[in-house]
Amino acid sequence: MFLVAGRLGLTSFGGPIAHLAYFRDEYVVKRRWLDEKSYADLVALCQFLPGAASSKLGMSIGILRAGPVGGLFAWLGFTLPSAIALTIAALTLGSVGVDTVDLLHGLKVVAVAVVAQAVWGMARNLAPDRPRATIAALSTAAVLLLPVQIGQITVIVLAGLVGWRLLRSQGADAGPGLRVPIPRWFGIACWVALIGLLIGLPLARTAFGSQTLALFDSAYRSGALVFGGGHVVLPLLQAEMVPTGWVGQDQFLAGYGLAQAVPGPLFTFGAYLGAAMGPAPHGVIGATIALVAIFLPSMLLTYGALPWWGVLRTRPAAQAALRGINAGVVGILLAALYNPVWTSAILRPIDFVIAMCAFLLLTVWRCPPWIVVLLAGVAGMVVA
Repeated sequence: MFLVAGRLGLTSFGGPIAHLAYFRDEYVVKRRWLDEKSYADLVALCQFLPGAASSKLGMSIGILRAGPVGGLFAWLGFTLPSAIALTIAALTLGSVGVDTVDLLHGLKVVAVAVVAQAVWGMARNLAPDRPRATIAALSTAAVLLLPVQIGQITVIVLAGLVGWRLLRSQGADAGPGLRVPIPRWFGIACWVALIGLLIGLPLARTAFGSQTLALFDSAYRSGALVFGGGHVVLPLLQAEMVPTGWVGQDQFLAGYGLAQAVPGPLFTFGAYLGAAMGPAPHGVIGATIALVAIFLPSMLLTYGALPWWGVLRTRPAAQAALRGINAGVVGILLAALYNPVWTSAILRPIDFVIAMCAFLLLTVWRCPPWIVVLLAGVAGMVVA
């Protein structure tokens, strides 16, 4: 399980949606470790829950194949390649100095194109009609007018309530539940741990004043509140890391650009931030703490939800709430596209030209993201 997931972690470029295609080809078509129906059930589960979608899917397949320990090794194999690469990048850029590296401006500009592509694709799939498009637009306005993390959490909750009340026209597709080698008591324990950490970490952070606890808490809450894919973690992490002075805005956006150039899950951006932080713990220790914390909610959700997924997916109310939440996260990501991504990267007309060309390469010419990131980085150096 570790070796197969590790090969996927080294070769799966393109983000969470592309990862689904890589996983299907490897686990369903080539190895026949599960059938199409079971794979579709797992994809639905991972899209329904918050957290890192492709990582939850990999863990779920690992659990079905090799038990609870198999899920852990599936996560390690898929995550370590990009986490190591981004940690090395953070340490290298930190030793050189952000202000002296012209390459970083191009990475900041390409982040505009990558986030715009994510907004474009998610809007077409998750906000295709008038009610959901309206929810997305109102969510954007709310996040921009209330630029604090509580505003984003409030938007997610309200969008879910609106969806639960108004978006029940499409019924949920019923299907057989998956047989998972996890007892229900263990699933309940995972839910208790998830909620306990979500409540207890901020209290412990305030009581003890530990920077290690503060880093773990910030990364954990960011990983727990992400709906709609890895790109949505951008505004949550930015709200936690930049205003506190842990990471500079230039470092943050440069790292987000670098995260597009490596394979594997986008959540490994947390390892970059942990390594690049100013206050200790930073470096390899900070990267490890942030990496574990940002993925831990996804892991607890996966182990906790699998035993009950067959019942949950038959509930029209749950599916309706999810439709509202997904429309809300489109609005949150659109707000992030404006601030901080656009406002920090597009400073001159040439920056807009580079971003436009990068967006064209990604959406029209279907170029691999790592190539677009490389070209935009070189363009930034030439312009500088």
